[in-house]
Amino acid sequence: MNNQVFEPNSDQPIQSNVCLPEIKVEDDRTGMTVETLKRAFADNLYYIQGKNEFLATPYDYYMALAYTVRDRLLHRWINTATTYLQKEVKTVYYLSAEFLMGRQLSNNLLNLNMYDRVCQALEESGLKLDDLIALEPEPGLGNGGLGRLAACFLDSLATLEIPAVGYGIRYEFGIFDQRIEEGAQVEHPDKWLRFGNPWEIRRPELTVTVKLGGHTEGYHDEKGQYRVRWIPDRKVLGTPYDTPVPGYHNNTVNSLRLWRAGASEEFNFQVFDSGDYSGAVTDKIFSENISKVLYPNDNTSQGQQLRLEQQYFFVSCSLQDIINTYRRTHRNFDQFHEKVAIQLNDTHPSIGIAELMRLLIDKYKLGWNRAWYITKHTFGYTNHTLLSEALERWHVRLFERLLPRHLEIIYEINHRFLEQVKVKYPGDGERLQRMSLIEEGGEKFVRMAHLACVGSHSINGVAALHTELLKERVLHDFYEMFPERFNNKTNGITPRRWLLLSNPQLSNLITEKIGDSWVTHLQDLQKLEAFADDPEFRQRFATIKQQHKQELVDYILLFNDVEVDPNSLFDVQVKRLHEYKRQLLDVLYIITLYNRIKRNPGIEILPRTFIFAGKAAPGYYMAKLVIRLINAVAKVVNNDPDVAGRIKVVFMEGFSVSLGQKIYPAANLSEQISMAGKEASGTGNMKFALNGALTIGTLDGANIEIREAVGADNFFLFGLTAQEVYDLKSRGYNPMDYYHSNAQLKEVIDRIASGEFCPEHPDLFKPIVDSLLYKDEYLLFADYQSYIDCQDRVSHAYRDQENWIRMSILNTARTGKFSSDRTIREYCQDIWQVEPITIDIEEYVQEEAGLKVTKPPLHI
Repeated sequence: MNNQVFEPNSDQPIQSNVCLPEIKVEDDRTGMTVETLKRAFADNLYYIQGKNEFLATPYDYYMALAYTVRDRLLHRWINTATTYLQKEVKTVYYLSAEFLMGRQLSNNLLNLNMYDRVCQALEESGLKLDDLIALEPEPGLGNGGLGRLAACFLDSLATLEIPAVGYGIRYEFGIFDQRIEEGAQVEHPDKWLRFGNPWEIRRPELTVTVKLGGHTEGYHDEKGQYRVRWIPDRKVLGTPYDTPVPGYHNNTVNSLRLWRAGASEEFNFQVFDSGDYSGAVTDKIFSENISKVLYPNDNTSQGQQLRLEQQYFFVSCSLQDIINTYRRTHRNFDQFHEKVAIQLNDTHPSIGIAELMRLLIDKYKLGWNRAWYITKHTFGYTNHTLLSEALERWHVRLFERLLPRHLEIIYEINHRFLEQVKVKYPGDGERLQRMSLIEEGGEKFVRMAHLACVGSHSINGVAALHTELLKERVLHDFYEMFPERFNNKTNGITPRRWLLLSNPQLSNLITEKIGDSWVTHLQDLQKLEAFADDPEFRQRFATIKQQHKQELVDYILLFNDVEVDPNSLFDVQVKRLHEYKRQLLDVLYIITLYNRIKRNPGIEILPRTFIFAGKAAPGYYMAKLVIRLINAVAKVVNNDPDVAGRIKVVFMEGFSVSLGQKIYPAANLSEQISMAGKEASGTGNMKFALNGALTIGTLDGANIEIREAVGADNFFLFGLTAQEVYDLKSRGYNPMDYYHSNAQLKEVIDRIASGEFCPEHPDLFKPIVDSLLYKDEYLLFADYQSYIDCQDRVSHAYRDQENWIRMSILNTARTGKFSSDRTIREYCQDIWQVEPITIDIEEYVQEEAGLKVTKPPLHI
């Protein structure tokens, strides 16, 4: 045996002749029979939790079950990583500031094909699986669609057997725990790690060091070449925590690697010994703050610095880790871009372009041109927004203070890039200013989206309209410069989480009729069209929808103390609170209905339940005020005897993946009403349609493609197009014109302004009223009448239940395009150029006696 000692985080290839004996995995660690699972569950309860049935809490039972399931993941997980290493495969590295994974237990049971057996094993032990699933703390490592998309992509990558690793931050406190107190959003810490996380494995031997602050100095290396050395004033340690990501019914288990920040010196003994006890751990506190909370409020300079520190921290950790992995089997960087594909999930990780250049040039001594070639051919950039404020810009002075070497590199990238622009567009000074990575003016800013565009070989939008608007407006200059880099990859969702897990009753019905191929080939749902006119199928489809509605009714009664009619139309808008998403337009419609009732209490009106959910950023005043308005309107409408229960308004607090799994299957109408030209894609629209909800929406984001897929007759369209929005604003939009010319709209606004919905603070909603009357940035007034008329068409259509059910079935049947499996296949083919790698487990036999695994001697 080679006893050579090496550093655990060494970046040198491992040369060893270690030979381990034959591994025989015992049945209790991997067996799949009910009896084996019961034994393993009891064993983990006793030896990991340190409890027996007399001492255990319900959470102990959950932990024991989680470890039982994880044991059955480990062999596949280790074998997957070994295969990737030995075959030197090209690997996708997905860099994202958010991963909204949802609860892992149910998903892992599903993908390992052991759901029913575990359910039976627990029942025979006197426990219920659903009770234990509900105890799992949900990792709030994302804010909304961006993080959930990343989670769907990881599921599809593993299911399609694509070598991949997700990289992000292990936030100690995730997105805040939202409570509604006296109608207002109140943020509480999301303590998801309070009782530990059984799914992760800490990898301290892979800890890396991240530099911050300080200054740079030039020197000449041994070959006489000029080099730059970064002398930081602070160092932070990044320790990885790995979570397994299994594919559906295969042997692939990829990894999600999340980084936790720690101090290089956690405890200063000399300072402590002098009596400064708090000062002795100052470095520890400042360092750990980096991975403390998701998206700290950036309304202050300290918050902005922490946001940039977070982004650089996880990107630097990830790139160092990627390089270390690559160098285990390669002695130079000649094949780096052929073996490594890094995807930037929006602009948050775009500092990675400057960081990879720094590592290649400063640490590994490559020349600029070679390093730039490698960098450009390694990175792909996904843009997720058309909002200018979301295209990140950082103060140059913040860069100077925090990342001085990166600012130098960005200046050099910019200089060389602008020279290219000058050659292609001579004499066009305005173009140079628009395309520069540095925004000039009173204060200088680094434009991160520009850095991502210049340093990536691929730039993609996430819906057809979004990509066209990137080309035509947001990134038009870059499209003219690099048209070959631009492509579209319409988002998708994983059908495993959003149909198989969320709606098992409908899943079983579908499988009964068309087989189960749809789970991994969602286009096969189109076979359901043959049953759209089948009375028996329609009835069963409608019954399943009604069951989910009743379950949501019970949940709302329990948590909101509001009685809801399960036979009413469930009109649902659940998503992140933002003015462009126009939750407020939905509120204007509710007040419109309320006004109709107040004018004529006997009016015939279709009973509706309006359901809202979603979080507003802690520093986003207007979004939080809209939440207060929703709850204020709910308080009045729900308790007005004239309404007589025909309208109910509910705001469900704490929106999450698991709550979404309750809401999407119960919805009748999906509200996708953003101003055209603002929503990049949306994925909630896909989850609703897949579960049979009909969409009311504008021609925005993926709504356009959903309407094309399900048919115009099965989609409720209203509002201005993106071009009409652009033209209207160009001519000069005056919301007062609509206010004075539309009596119905004026009555709605006047009721809000009167203070009726909050008599104790009559001016509370004045900022909303003033914003609409004098600015109306997102054209609610312009789209109001079209929206009201469309909602009237919805009410008319819902009264014909047979046809509504038929439309609902066709929505489910025609949403096969919107699988994240399809999206990932397109990324693999067009951007990453990666192929599936089938993981073979030798002598892998699953028998009634249990899963038995034997492996030959392992050579490292």
